[in-house]
Amino acid sequence: MQGRINFLKGVIVGTVGSAFAFTLYNYNTSDEKQHATAIADGGSDDYLHQRGKEILKYGVPDRGPDVRPYLNHVLCYDQAKKTPMWVAEHLTKADLKGSANRKYSHFKPDPSLDPSFSSHNSDYKGSGWSRGHMAPAGDNKINQDAMDETFYLSNILPQEFSNNAGFWNRMEIYCRNLTERFPEVRVISGPLMMANMEEGTKKFVRYEVIGSNSIAAPTHLFKVIVAESPQSPDGPVAVGAFVVPNQPIKSSAELKNYKVDIEEVEKFAGVHFLPDLPMSRRTDLCSLDSCKLQSQESLELYFTKRKLEGAKTLERLESVWGQLEKKQLKPDEDLTNLYKKRRKDLSENS
Repeated sequence: MQGRINFLKGVIVGTVGSAFAFTLYNYNTSDEKQHATAIADGGSDDYLHQRGKEILKYGVPDRGPDVRPYLNHVLCYDQAKKTPMWVAEHLTKADLKGSANRKYSHFKPDPSLDPSFSSHNSDYKGSGWSRGHMAPAGDNKINQDAMDETFYLSNILPQEFSNNAGFWNRMEIYCRNLTERFPEVRVISGPLMMANMEEGTKKFVRYEVIGSNSIAAPTHLFKVIVAESPQSPDGPVAVGAFVVPNQPIKSSAELKNYKVDIEEVEKFAGVHFLPDLPMSRRTDLCSLDSCKLQSQESLELYFTKRKLEGAKTLERLESVWGQLEKKQLKPDEDLTNLYKKRRKDLSENS
């Protein structure tokens, strides 16, 4: 009796199992046929959407937000290279006036970034590279918090020291000076990786990575400059694009030497920078403006003025003033008067 029961159980289990397997086989076969047919037909939008959800069952690989807004700049961040891809600004004369001072700002990781993808000050220490702003602190005198945000390392990349303090700084000053001639100026700055080595017919891109977090030092830097008058909403918009090597540049170099078509920048950056500005409204910036940088001598005198203003002791004041002679720079009357006034004030307070 027990044997007959076990036999019946076996028959039932076997029958159910076979039926399930047959159904599953038919389901899978049918599903595979539908899948193959949909692919052969190119796939409808609904099918592609559904298929995409099936492929990405556990989520879309996340590279972070495409756009990160701050008080006075916007950027796109490259989590792999741990530098900005591009940083955009809107400059007016009002933005460049105020009491904000960089002495109150400090380089630090961006708190909005996943720490796994952030650079750190330790990456730059002893690397031989400076921490180069893409949105410069000097564009944010209107607000201390806005200036502080430019010191987030999401706005920073490895930049050759003399390039940062020299030619690139003069480009930043040029952009600020444009607000004297154009009511609105927009600037997009960032890094490029361009071929810098050749072996026979082959080209290579070679760049250094620094620190324990492997921060990528770009081979080149770019600026796209847009200047316009809002009083002419349909009028011409001046556009200039410039690419400079991330290396020392002679003080005699002209900005026009590094002028390129914006399409060239876009090709290497992989970005269309002004998608909502029709080509019919664009005109060459350098045809409307001189594209002439402040001279290196003038820049040196400007920094001397800042150092004289910030000197806390007579010793420091005299050291700054003595540098003019060493650099063979001739101070103008205003700078000389500032030096005399600061010497008098510090002597009376010592």
